[in-house]
Amino acid sequence: MAHPNLLDPKTTALAVIDIQEGFRNVIADFETLAARAATAVRGFQILNIPVLVTEQYPRGLGTTASEIKAVLPPDFAAYEKTAFSSCGASPFVEKLNELGIKQVVICGLEAHICVSQTAHDLLDRGFDVHILCDCVSSRFEYNRLAGLAKMTRSGAIESSIEMALFELMRDAKHEQFKEIQALIK
Repeated sequence: MAHPNLLDPKTTALAVIDIQEGFRNVIADFETLAARAATAVRGFQILNIPVLVTEQYPRGLGTTASEIKAVLPPDFAAYEKTAFSSCGASPFVEKLNELGIKQVVICGLEAHICVSQTAHDLLDRGFDVHILCDCVSSRFEYNRLAGLAKMTRSGAIESSIEMALFELMRDAKHEQFKEIQALIK
């Protein structure tokens, strides 16, 4: 039996929170973040793990970054929200419950606002939360660090894209290992 802090592919989903075009010119590392998020999305898709995407007030902040849209299916629909927490969009939580999700891996913007509030609300609802530290950002580094610190003190688990993907596979004999290995190199 695996340690409870390791991801289980049967009960895990990836949540991509608010990585939207409106942030492109205000987040210093936006292109890197969007590319990493696209890698995470692609990796989770290869492993057949559900991916949910949220957009904070898309009329004002634009839609999901083009780097991420490029790896999503053409008919993919993001969960629109005005609440900072993704849990404020009831279809988001309903979908997690419908899929039997127990562990939610999070990447997105901004670490100290929407990512943090989502993580806290998910923890409060009994989900295990894993934060992809290499795939969250804020306009200012001190806010990113404050968000990460608060989430981990509250029970979220720090992770990374590579760590999460390898936990989900568990073995080099996994049928998608070579494809994942090629993706992260």
